[in-house]
Amino acid sequence: MFNPLPVVLSFLLIALVIFVLIVLIRSVRIVPQARAGVVERLGKYQRTLNPGLTILIPFVDRLLPLLDLREQVVSFPPQPVITEDNLVVSIDTVVYFQVTDARAATYEIANYIQAVEQLTTTTLRNVVGGLNLEQALTSRDQINGQLRGVLDEATGRWGIRVSRVELKAIDPPLSIQDSMEKQMRAERDRRAAILTAEGTKQSQILTAEGERQAAILKAEGDAKAAILRADGEAQAIQKVFDAIHAGRPDQKLLAYQYLQTLPKLAEGTSNKLWIIPSEVGEALKGIGGVLGNVAPDAGDTTAGVPRH
Repeated sequence: MFNPLPVVLSFLLIALVIFVLIVLIRSVRIVPQARAGVVERLGKYQRTLNPGLTILIPFVDRLLPLLDLREQVVSFPPQPVITEDNLVVSIDTVVYFQVTDARAATYEIANYIQAVEQLTTTTLRNVVGGLNLEQALTSRDQINGQLRGVLDEATGRWGIRVSRVELKAIDPPLSIQDSMEKQMRAERDRRAAILTAEGTKQSQILTAEGERQAAILKAEGDAKAAILRADGEAQAIQKVFDAIHAGRPDQKLLAYQYLQTLPKLAEGTSNKLWIIPSEVGEALKGIGGVLGNVAPDAGDTTAGVPRH
């Protein structure tokens, strides 16, 4: 006769083994590094699990989803913001934050990422709303600092620390972009014209300076050459004068040289009038005296004949 007791016992044993395995699986939990878990016992916060192996009471303790303790980067979609001069700009924001308290991040806020996004949007509108477009475009560091201070203070009670806030892009309206591009082109053209004018000015100044220095050097060279020529002529005259005095010329020789020099005075084509100096008479007298003292030629038959 068939006895069903062994079969029932086998099923019970298998069910017991499965139950023990399930209990072990639910009791033993491993928390990875840079993660944190919140344990609830009978629906109430019991403790926060740190990285490592931990044992839970099955069916009594419940482990909530693990939280990432690493620094997270969240890029929020562009948000329209009105500036002080009533212009609508689109701003992209990037927030760097880190969960520092797993319990506060779990129980103090329902969705901390959405809360950070909404808080960033409202704070950004408050900060940029007090600036005009030009200040908003050039004061990113100031805006980032104000956003970080407000966000870090507000999210501290949520167990979150905001380390950095960056404005990824600030896009003004298309009409303003066209005006800014035209202004930038005009500014670049103005700077190019100024640089060209400065270059031309410097070139002309350098050219004039070079010409001036060249003229000065040429004048100095001409002056030195004239001085050298004058010195040479003076030395030549001095040598001639010394030579003449060394030869001790008499009045007759000087008169003869004077007469030889007189024709040279009329060599120029522009000399229409020849003025004879008064010294010519004295020179002629000297020459006459010279000729009168010359001995008569042997062929002259009148020599020695007394004159009446």
